[in-house]
Amino acid sequence: MPLDRSYPPLIDHCWFIAGPTASGKSAVSIRLAEQLGGEILSLDSIAVYRGMDIGTAKPTRADRLLIPHHLLDLADPSEEFSVSRYLQHAHQAVQDILSRGKVPIFVGGTPLYMKGLLRGFFVGPPANWEFRAQVEQDVRTFGNEALHRRLAQVDPLTAHRLHPSDIRRMTRALEVAFATGQPLSHQQIQFDECRAAHQCRVFALNVPREILNARIDSRCEKMFADGLVNETRGLGPLGRTASQAVGYREVLEFLADAIRLDEAIAAVQLHTRQMAKRQMTWLRSMKEVRFVDIVEDDSPESIAARIIEWSRAAT
Repeated sequence: MPLDRSYPPLIDHCWFIAGPTASGKSAVSIRLAEQLGGEILSLDSIAVYRGMDIGTAKPTRADRLLIPHHLLDLADPSEEFSVSRYLQHAHQAVQDILSRGKVPIFVGGTPLYMKGLLRGFFVGPPANWEFRAQVEQDVRTFGNEALHRRLAQVDPLTAHRLHPSDIRRMTRALEVAFATGQPLSHQQIQFDECRAAHQCRVFALNVPREILNARIDSRCEKMFADGLVNETRGLGPLGRTASQAVGYREVLEFLADAIRLDEAIAAVQLHTRQMAKRQMTWLRSMKEVRFVDIVEDDSPESIAARIIEWSRAAT
């Protein structure tokens, strides 16, 4: 089965502001957009869903009036939203922004989306839910390690790269091999090609762990105070991706009377801290990324100015 299309890298045309959740990316990106004449594109796999506003900390109405924002509210929460669908919207938005003489600035922390934008992405076959259901059953019966051994027989390069706990990506690699007859590692080779950090405009905010954890805890409490429970209750049936999003997953457990409200808040705080740690681990693996060390009294204006200065010095 031939693969439909590929998306080339956007690294030459765009700026990227990454970092863990609650690191201050949104405020910095607005200051950066003001300085550069830019427009902001969301790099968040959950912010694509309409109505999921509080739990994703979507930009406020005032922020959207100040700077145009793109790639928000693209799908209903009941839908599945693939990386290829995101990249299609992203490439269209970048072309539109560039045609008006503006600067595209991607902001967010979804690793696969960012990697596809930086290195390009070769689109594989559509999801085969029957195949995935069978894999899920096999994992329940035989365990993660058996799935990893199965992948190693089909696609040893991908198996070497993936941890046995990464069931989702192992399943996708097997699905691609099943549908195309070729290992994913033979098709997604551009993911191994990258540039040095000084050749890119890719910046990640590096906030000290104790400061970041305090921000995360405070943000989570504010989300509940702002109405996260009611927002979740009003979303209706959620698809696989939306229902597993940190914040919404725990509220769904509360609404199902599986946990108390205080337990839901604590769980969101814990899971968000864990997610932030994973985001930083992934960013450190990307050679394109330059880290901007943040101190407690740093303002968004000073951080944006530092990023612009670094970028100019590298050109």
